Parts: sequence; structure tokens; C-alpha cells
Amino acid sequence: MAKQTFIQGTLVLIIAGLITRFLGFINRIVVARIMGEEGVGLYMMALPTLFLVIAITHFGLPVAISKRVAEADAKGDRQKIKKILLVSFSLTFILSTIFTIIFILISPVVAQYLLTDHRTLYPLLAISPIIPIVAISAVLRGYFQGLQNMKPQAISQVIEQIVRITLVAFLTKLLLPYGVEFAASGAMISVIIGEFCSLMFIIYQFKNKKRIKLRRNIGQSLQKAKGTLRELMSIALPTTGSGIVGRLSHFLEPILVSQSLAIAGYTVTQSTKLYGELTGYVLPLLFLPTFITTSLSTALVPSISEADAKNQVKLIHFRIHQSIRLSFASGAFATIILFIYAKPILAFMYNDPDASRFVTLMAPFFILLYFQAPLQAALQALDLAKQAMYNSIIGSVVKLSTLIILASQPQFGIMGVVLAIIVGVILVTLLHFAVLFKHIQFRLPFGDIVKMMSLLLITYYLGNMLYNLFPDAEQNLLPLFIVLIILAVLYIILLFIFRFITKDEFAQLPVFNKIK
Repeated sequence: MAKQTFIQGTLVLIIAGLITRFLGFINRIVVARIMGEEGVGLYMMALPTLFLVIAITHFGLPVAISKRVAEADAKGDRQKIKKILLVSFSLTFILSTIFTIIFILISPVVAQYLLTDHRTLYPLLAISPIIPIVAISAVLRGYFQGLQNMKPQAISQVIEQIVRITLVAFLTKLLLPYGVEFAASGAMISVIIGEFCSLMFIIYQFKNKKRIKLRRNIGQSLQKAKGTLRELMSIALPTTGSGIVGRLSHFLEPILVSQSLAIAGYTVTQSTKLYGELTGYVLPLLFLPTFITTSLSTALVPSISEADAKNQVKLIHFRIHQSIRLSFASGAFATIILFIYAKPILAFMYNDPDASRFVTLMAPFFILLYFQAPLQAALQALDLAKQAMYNSIIGSVVKLSTLIILASQPQFGIMGVVLAIIVGVILVTLLHFAVLFKHIQFRLPFGDIVKMMSLLLITYYLGNMLYNLFPDAEQNLLPLFIVLIILAVLYIILLFIFRFITKDEFAQLPVFNKIK
């Protein structure tokens, strides 16, 4: 089975992430233009509830599977890998069945009394069949990650987006005459079909490339798997806690937003529209670089787990530093682009330049968000998942408390929600850094911090200069595209000057070193 190095595996996932993010933005543009702000608001208000249930269903197993499979594979223990898979499949089957039924039963209550918009019931019910599909897929992806073979996961992600974008326009247009809530349901159905096709591909890869036979002596293997279950749970439980905290926060967020804005004097329609702008237009732009940080964190877990088992402290520090450096390299460019060009980008993509006020305020702080995924992955790989969970709890409580206090005041309103999100991002990132410093004395060298600030300031200066040289960029797409290309080329040169990308890392690009 093809096994990649840390950088190669990351590159495979980054390429897939780039493709899926691009297709995902096309999908969002199509959905936004067909359904409008209100339809996008209904769609986005329903998603956090689903994510919460999926987080519970996963039970933290993907990370646990990746770590334990990596350890077992290093020892050549195929029987152990079989036990890991059997226990994981058994748990996900039971949990996904239970939570799918619960999700369907509680959807009317959630829509009517928590989301305060009965129309969200239809997209909630439409998306419910995705729970067992995603649960099974998560186990298989964790298995391939543990073997440090990222290709099946990468290809499956692309397949999911292609299928979704192929169907979303047809289904939303088909159901829009019945109301925006049915159009939002059509968008949800396209997600289900995409995930199902993705699962079929990854099952095909597993059957063709598996080195173990799951069907042989299943009962006997499960009886001897109590130790394996304990090992998985030692990682899965705190990881589940972190996931539940995050999803619970996302679940409560639209509820608290609607309730707080109502206190501030907003109508239900106004709240839905503004929340749709923030979560449907602005946050996806700010989260764009996370496909790189997520790729880094996925490859980081088995890599650090192996180094930790061998007590290679220097390698652990190097991997964490490397992932932060590469995360900043991707996040800094996105931060400057969004800070300077937010208005024309939102105008061209969503025909909504007014949402730029959110982007320009949030972008400078969101550079800290791009560190969170690799930092949390490092904590999980070092058996510090409990500390990561505590950080998530603290961050969520502070964020939601800030949201309630500020958003309920008329002088803040929706900007109170924006400020609360910023506070949460800053706090969790700093807490992750503090835990790593406490346990392994990891810190960012002062010289690196100076280089980071220098890169940001120089890129900002160049971006402003180009904006002034091409004033038509604010009104026309072609000049804006030219400006972004020129700035991207200059930024890549700066990355090499400041050594944010090394020659060794560059040499591992597929163009120079074909991944077999």
C-alpha cells in the first residue's frame, strides 16, 4: 500500500482540499444565487445541529484509529489493526443508528423552539440520513490515515464535492417553487448523495488494498478486543469531548444569535438574513486556508505519534514548528487578501459587498485560527487530548457569554456576534500554545515571530500598492484577478526569502518528486 512522508501526505491532502474548497465555493455561489440570503440562512442554521450529532456519533474514533493503527502498523501487528477496525465499526454502527432516530424525533422541537424558525425543520429532516454514512466513512479514513496513505481520503473528498455541485442547482431549482425551506432541503439532499458516493469509493479502496480479513473469526476477535477498546477510548473520549464542545457551541450559536438579536430589536427575518451573511458568505472566506491546516493536522497525528513512541523530542518540536510555519504561510496571504479586497470579492462572489465590514474586522485575528488545527493535532498525538478539550470548553463558554452580552445590546447587534467569535479564536489558540509549552517546552522563536510580522507588513504594503495601481479592480473582475496573481507571485518570492518554505520541502512537490 502506498505510504507517503509527512510532507507528501500533507501535499496530497492540500491538493484535494484546494479542489474541494474551490468546488465548495462554486456550490455556495450557486446556492446563494438561487435561494438568496434567507434560504442560505435556513441552510446554515440547520447545519450546526447536524454537526453536533455527527460529532457524538464519531465518538472521537477517527483520531484514535489513526494513532493506534499507526502504532500497530509500525510493529507489523495486523491482528491489532483488525481488532481496531472491528471495535470501531461496531461502535459507529450502534451510535449512528441510535442518533439518527433521536435526530429525527427531536428535529421539530429544535426547529420550533430553539432555532425559532419552523421552516428549518425541512432541511433538518432532509439531512438526517447522512449520519450513518459519515460515521462509516470516518472509520475507513482513520484507517488509511494511520497507514499514512492519504490518497483514498483525498480522492473521496473530491468525488463528494463533484457529485454535490452536479446536483445542487438541479435540486434547489426543482424545490424552490414550494418555498425557500424546500430549496434548502434540496441542497441538503445533494450533500447526502455526495457523501454516499464518496463512501462507496473509499469502501472500494479498502476492499482492494486491505491487508487483513475482517470477516474471519469476527466473534473471537471482538471477545479479545477489550484492551483495544480501552486504548481507543483513552484517546476517543477526550477527543469526543472536544468535538462535542465545538459542535454544541455551533449548535447553540444560531439559537443564541436569534434570541439575542431579538432582544436587541431585530426581527426574525433580519436575524436570519444577517446570520446568513456572516456564516454563509463571510466565515467560508475566512476558513478558506483551513484546508491546508486541516491537511497538516491530519498528517501530523500519525507522524508525531510515531516520534513520541520513539521518544524523539527534537522531531516532535520540528514537526509542530513545521506545521505552524506552513499554516502561517497560507493564512497570512489569505488574511491580507481578505483585509484589502473584501468588498470587491464579496461583490463578485455573492453580490453582497455590505458583508465586507465583517471580513475586515475578523481577518487580522483569524490568522490565529489557522494555528489551531495543527496545535490540537499535536496535543492529541501527545496524549494531551484532555487538555485540548478543556481549552475548547473555556473558549466556547467565553465566546457564547460574550455573544449574549454584546449581541443583545442594540449598539452592537450582529457585530457583537463577530466580536464574540474573535474572542473565542484568540483564547483557544493561546491556550493550546500554553499547554504545549508546559508539557514539552515548545515555543515559537522570537526570530520567527519577527519574520511573521515582517511578511504580513510587506505583503500588506504590496497589496495596497497594487490596489492603487489598478483602481478598476474594485469594479471589474479581470483587473482584480490580475492584481491577485501578481500579489501571489510576489508573496511566494517572499516565502522563500524569509524561509517559510525550505528547499527540502519544495523538492518534495509532486512536480519534482512524483508520489508513487
